[in-house]
Amino acid sequence: MVMARRLLGVVAASAISVTAATSYTGTAPFAYSVTWAPPLLGSNLRGADAGVAGDVFSAGRGFVRSSRAVYTFAVNTLDYKVSLRGYEEKSDEYYDARDKVHERAAKRLLRLCEKNRGFYIKAGQFIASMQQVPKQFVSTLSVLQDKVSFWSFKDMEVVFLEEFGKDVQELFASFNEQPIAAASLAQVHRAVLKDGQEVAVKVQYPGLQEQFSTDIATMAVLSKALAWLFPDYQFEWLVPEFEKGSLKELDFIQEADNAERSAKSFAHKHGVRIPRIFRELSTRRVLTMQFMEGCKVDDISSLEKAGVDPKEVAASLVDIFAEMIFCHGFVHGDPHPGNLLVYRDPSRSGKHNFDIVILDHGLYRDLDEKFRENFCRFWRALVLLDEDEILETGRNLGAGQYARYLPVIFTGRGISSKASFGQGMTPEEQKVMREEVRRFTMGDVSEWLQGLDREFLTVLRTDGLVRSIANRLGASRKERLMAYVKNAVLGLSLQHPGEPSACLFLLHQHNI
Repeated sequence: MVMARRLLGVVAASAISVTAATSYTGTAPFAYSVTWAPPLLGSNLRGADAGVAGDVFSAGRGFVRSSRAVYTFAVNTLDYKVSLRGYEEKSDEYYDARDKVHERAAKRLLRLCEKNRGFYIKAGQFIASMQQVPKQFVSTLSVLQDKVSFWSFKDMEVVFLEEFGKDVQELFASFNEQPIAAASLAQVHRAVLKDGQEVAVKVQYPGLQEQFSTDIATMAVLSKALAWLFPDYQFEWLVPEFEKGSLKELDFIQEADNAERSAKSFAHKHGVRIPRIFRELSTRRVLTMQFMEGCKVDDISSLEKAGVDPKEVAASLVDIFAEMIFCHGFVHGDPHPGNLLVYRDPSRSGKHNFDIVILDHGLYRDLDEKFRENFCRFWRALVLLDEDEILETGRNLGAGQYARYLPVIFTGRGISSKASFGQGMTPEEQKVMREEVRRFTMGDVSEWLQGLDREFLTVLRTDGLVRSIANRLGASRKERLMAYVKNAVLGLSLQHPGEPSACLFLLHQHNI
């Protein structure tokens, strides 16, 4: 899969540091740190003075955040321009020099994310979870995934008062003020309802709407500047994509709708758990849901201690998300380990003695029915080695002249390869592919990514995250690919995608 990573990552190689903030991302837990609290200013003032002071504070803070981003953009751009000047492109010396610039640029980007927090943390987490970016960015920014600094509950209380007109003591029988998880947009607390049910309460950080507007404006300006300075890098389309995704995540009512829709789609399937939503205690900024037990999906030590086979978890996980893509046409856009738990069911024995718990339903993508059908046909063609069908469906998916490289990305096998399904390329095939990829320009890959259906970008990200987890759990490439093929064939049979009754009927019909 090295060729696949190079194919998708060549653009990121020298520009990711200045486009990171514009990437299409999802919420990533356990990575938010805070030292400022805008609500405190308003809580210490009254009336018109509070409004004026709050506006001044917000504007000043926005200016500081934007200035940091512009500074990082300028320094990294200058570093790439100066440090790589004089080298023959694609020479060994060029690649060595570029690796050193990557290291410096990644460290600057990390400092920017740590200082600006919020949506910049989201961007940094996204980069760290990608397989296609240079390893220097992944290793440097991965620390953002594990940084857990919570807001004090005193600063969060204002959200409950604004959303319900009541404090937590009036809403819950008990409420643990110490958070159990933190993300870039919200933190989660454990609580007990008046009727004794245990719940998890997701609370959005105050002031995010105002912060978001400023950050998006900054990202748009920097994106245009990038396109002007580096004409081959045309990524302005990423900003509205990021904006759309983030606006959805800021609306917890939308997240509640997504969770309930996904639960309905999986009503037929054993082994999948999605938390129940308590609507009466949920608003746009507060989400109350059933508390779910479990260990992180990639915590192999805890899985084995509980008597759960990691490889079986991998197989179940791949099958769940393949069904989302090929059958439901409604895809969770951020399945990283923090959003996936494994619950050991004590009432069950054998190798299927667990459930996969899916959390954080803020970021979903509805797949167009035409896209879903084409993607199913594409996977059927991969198995049948139908080169014409691969090219046709690839072009239908927006890959254009680059459709011939899609099999490499998904299967590690070239379009004309005669290797068995699930096997990689031969050394000779790798050599040919390596030479083809080296000839790609930044403009080529920019054109390719810009032409892809937006649905395809979500599928690529979801597939990459699930694949990464499955690999860590010890799943084989062939098992993962066969799960995709099975669901692709099933998806082609569906007349009404996403309907639980249709999925259940076909699963029984095919003895799946």
